Amino acid sequence: MLTLQQIKENPAYIVERLAVKGFDGKEAIEKILNLDTDRRSTQLRNDNLAADLNRKAASIGALMKQGKRDEAEEAKSEVATIKEEQKAIAAKLAQIEADIREILLSVPNIPCEMVPEGKTADDNVVEKTGGEMPNLPADALPHWDLAKKYNLIDFDLGVKITGAGFPVYVGRGARLQRALIDFFLDEATAAGYIEIEPPYVVNEASGYGTGQLPDKEGQMYFVNEDGLYLIPTAEVPVTNIYRDVILNADQLPIKNTAYSACFRREAGSYGKDVRGLNRLHQFDKVEIVRIEKPENSYAALEEMKDHVEGLLRKLGLPWHILRLCGGDMSFTSAITFDFEVYSAAQGRWLEVSSVSNFETYQANRLKCRYRGEDKKTRLCHTLNGSALALPRIMAAILENNQTPEGIVIPECLRKYTHFDIID
Repeated sequence: MLTLQQIKENPAYIVERLAVKGFDGKEAIEKILNLDTDRRSTQLRNDNLAADLNRKAASIGALMKQGKRDEAEEAKSEVATIKEEQKAIAAKLAQIEADIREILLSVPNIPCEMVPEGKTADDNVVEKTGGEMPNLPADALPHWDLAKKYNLIDFDLGVKITGAGFPVYVGRGARLQRALIDFFLDEATAAGYIEIEPPYVVNEASGYGTGQLPDKEGQMYFVNEDGLYLIPTAEVPVTNIYRDVILNADQLPIKNTAYSACFRREAGSYGKDVRGLNRLHQFDKVEIVRIEKPENSYAALEEMKDHVEGLLRKLGLPWHILRLCGGDMSFTSAITFDFEVYSAAQGRWLEVSSVSNFETYQANRLKCRYRGEDKKTRLCHTLNGSALALPRIMAAILENNQTPEGIVIPECLRKYTHFDIID
């Protein structure tokens, strides 16, 4: 969440930047500032009472020694009255703090200056394009037909076992899926990321820490009896490793990678764009997460983009990078770049990665800080990216690499699949 200091320093700027995300923050920011004014005046009253209490308490003993019992009793009564008022003030301060936090949690992160204005995905900016477009015949099959033809993925069996959006990978389809996971993890490890194997369920505090709660509560699967949430991405458990942690400056940067299954309700998703692997309730993904000093985070963001681009180059897929406009960004992000690959048989671009810098927004929720050489603690910057999400990568590989002889496996995966073609 935004820090109170950010808001107090330049409230007009905060409101202006929130508008780029299509969020009218004027009322919320005014409420926060008014509550903070009330908090400071209430705290001042409490401080004055504490000083008065100390004086009164100190006088009681002296009055008793002087034999001024009545005055001592009167002082005791005044001390009791002060303590009662302090209790009321403490309750008021706690309520003000809770009210400020509740409003702050409802306010999204402000987009950085590099974010283009716009309301929808149509306003996103294509920043870079690469890879060679495949030249497929007119009768080329979409991946759901290829999966059935070669017995790679059984969508109907997933419906039988669980429901729509939970496919079953079979034989060489399962092997290709595992090959992609191993490839992505090995590439991340080679780039200096430390592998983490996280839990697939998290508590409420973790959901709030990375911003899934309360913003995306309806999109997460919830285990009611235990108060736990199935993770929508490994970003959530991995970033929460550093919740309520003060790091030393020499520990930064922290670079983690993790494979996990991801669970998303995708409420309201329907139509042609959800067919096959295009939109699932459960899917596999390899994530990269970084904890950085603020002055280094944008260089780290470029490194992460280069890493994802390198993966797509090695897979031989046509790709482009989109700089998301304000209206298409997530609640928590300060800037996001989406990577999309071209699905030749479907004739459309498929998102396979989002790489984001959250600046201090997540870190403030997490209380993730570092101690500098001056011994002062400061909020870290957090970043994360998909490297990569598997379903649409799998779809593009199957569709773009189909030949009359079968589906050709990208060379970088063959040491993992131990086969060169699916025929």
